[in-house]
Amino acid sequence: MALWMSFQVALRGLAANKLRAILTMLGIIIGVAAVIALLAVGQGAQAEITRQIQGIGSNLVVVIPGALQRGGGPAQALGSAATLTLDDALALADPANAPRVAAVAPILQLQGQIVYGAENVNSTVVGVTPTFAQVRNVKTVQGRFIDKSDLDSLNRVAVLGAIPTRKLFKGEDPIGKMIRVQTVPFRVIGVTAERGGGGPFGNTEDDQIYIPLTTAQSRLAALRAAGSGERLVSGINVSAVSEDQVSAAISDITATLRQRHRLAPGEQDDFSVISQKDLLGAFSQITSILTVFLGAIAAISLLVGGIGIMNIMLVSVTERTREIGLRKAIGARRRDILAQFLIEAITLSVLGGVVGILLGVGIARAVDTTGVIQTVVSAESVLLAVGFSVGVGLFFGIYPAARASRLNPIEALRYE
Repeated sequence: MALWMSFQVALRGLAANKLRAILTMLGIIIGVAAVIALLAVGQGAQAEITRQIQGIGSNLVVVIPGALQRGGGPAQALGSAATLTLDDALALADPANAPRVAAVAPILQLQGQIVYGAENVNSTVVGVTPTFAQVRNVKTVQGRFIDKSDLDSLNRVAVLGAIPTRKLFKGEDPIGKMIRVQTVPFRVIGVTAERGGGGPFGNTEDDQIYIPLTTAQSRLAALRAAGSGERLVSGINVSAVSEDQVSAAISDITATLRQRHRLAPGEQDDFSVISQKDLLGAFSQITSILTVFLGAIAAISLLVGGIGIMNIMLVSVTERTREIGLRKAIGARRRDILAQFLIEAITLSVLGGVVGILLGVGIARAVDTTGVIQTVVSAESVLLAVGFSVGVGLFFGIYPAARASRLNPIEALRYE
């Protein structure tokens, strides 16, 4: 009963100074909204990366030229080394060498200007084999993908991603049209299904153009390994027979390539083998750290809001000194005064937290509508923000409340 009376007195005290109460809550509102909105962005980014990596296939393994250091950083820029060849890919496709490998898709990746009529775009040109669609889970919505006859005949045909299709053709049917890739004419035979998102490396598979690997090697990039004359590739995509066999497939790949590259025991690999699980773990760790960092930055504003609450409560104690003295003179106990001012501080925090939740969720939804990233507002982030705001009110309200409860009633009544 006494607590309910203290609550009523606290609410009347806040209602008597509505504008000051609103301004005091503003710091908490901004802090809670910032925590929820920024955590929603961070968690949304993590969910999008996870979705994209898993969408490619959980049994995908990527082989890249260049070795990784023990700490995870590249010994040299990945892809810049000239260590993987088309014959390496053929060796991995042989079940005698790699029995846990289901399919192999070497690629040659280049940057090029794509021209159609008066339109042009800069896009990633990827030389591929027919197995690329299977290994990377690429689907076409128009036409067809690269097939074996294109590869054998060095056909100048191209399959466009969704982005260059939109930019070049602007609603026109691209199938059968001629485009130029680095001045070389190609006929469009297909358009891939749109995946969406920005891609784990900041790029997107929607902004790529696929051409036969043999055509890319002979027409666009006549790169050959020194001495042997073998044609180089930028990487090799490998699909393990199952998700459970990924580790075994990596062992097969590593053993086969070390033997082909004549690496002595103990000598460092001149290639890197990365599984989707490795990528997912690395990017999840990065985005988790980023999310915590964003949340910590937003929490600073909550601390600032808490300091604002303490300042206003101290002013309130000073203004209501005579009131406190009068209440004590008619029988209010020290704990009653303490409860009254603590309730005021916590009420300010809770009300600010509720408004902050609504504002934070609204900001997250507004970010969703931009289409840049899909945010994820989790119950954990809401509870964290509210719990932190209540804690801030309790922590920063203790000192003013204790100060009010310690006032001598006689001295308080004399206060002018």
